[in-house]
Amino acid sequence: MGMRVASNAVGAVLDLYRTDLAELYAPGEITAIARWIFQEKLGLDALDTATTLSESELLKVYLPLKRLRTGEPLQYVIGHVDFHGVRVAVGPEVLIPRPETEELVDLILRSRSTPPTTVIDLCTGSGCIALALKKAWPMARVIGTDVSASAIDRARSNAEANGLEVEWRVADVLVDDPLLPVADLIVSNPPYVLRSEEQGLARNVRDFEPHLALFVEDSDPALFHRAIAKRASALLPQGGALWMEGHFAHISDMVPEVSAMGFSTAQVINDLSGPPRFIHARR
Repeated sequence: MGMRVASNAVGAVLDLYRTDLAELYAPGEITAIARWIFQEKLGLDALDTATTLSESELLKVYLPLKRLRTGEPLQYVIGHVDFHGVRVAVGPEVLIPRPETEELVDLILRSRSTPPTTVIDLCTGSGCIALALKKAWPMARVIGTDVSASAIDRARSNAEANGLEVEWRVADVLVDDPLLPVADLIVSNPPYVLRSEEQGLARNVRDFEPHLALFVEDSDPALFHRAIAKRASALLPQGGALWMEGHFAHISDMVPEVSAMGFSTAQVINDLSGPPRFIHARR
């Protein structure tokens, strides 16, 4: 295996994690990562540094380290994330769901006193938003679309694994889709990271997560949001709601455009850490 551990003790393995990941993560993050790996691979909720691991146990926690030290995200190494009560498998064909997107789901759920009849999730990726909403509203018809066929394959398998019935469709949000039905809720977390910000991203994001789902050109930061709002203005009936996640520096710029598309209200909502992050508009 080529392992450089002084012994099979948990403490020796933790020292190896700290050494190998020091250039990528802060010490506290490394400890959290190690705890997650040990819990996932060995079922250990607490790390007793004196515990001795068998050779097979050692291998189970060393192989993830080999991947982590290349910069590969922990979520890809583990293979899944828990998102709003749904376990979502993730890989390099889809973005890793962020806490802000869970906030978006919370906001949507709290905004309604009754479930919607039909929900469309544009740029669905792993399907995390669509699946969380379907779990919350089992009687709703939920449709998820994405331009990436491999992302839709992943979303479909996530639906099957969670026993949730969602309709999936490969479709480009920038191109009209006549097959989409009227819906009373449309939601999207589209690409919104500016191409000029690429080099400033963390290595585990820049080198591993799909650029197709991340980036928009600097020349038109609102490209996807504008297309989604235009689609929503045609599909939402009076009273229908649109929710979008976006870039903190540009999301507010979309309010006048959304309002001009026939929405009676359009407002920006900050995320829990403070920056503007979401648009909520109603027909």
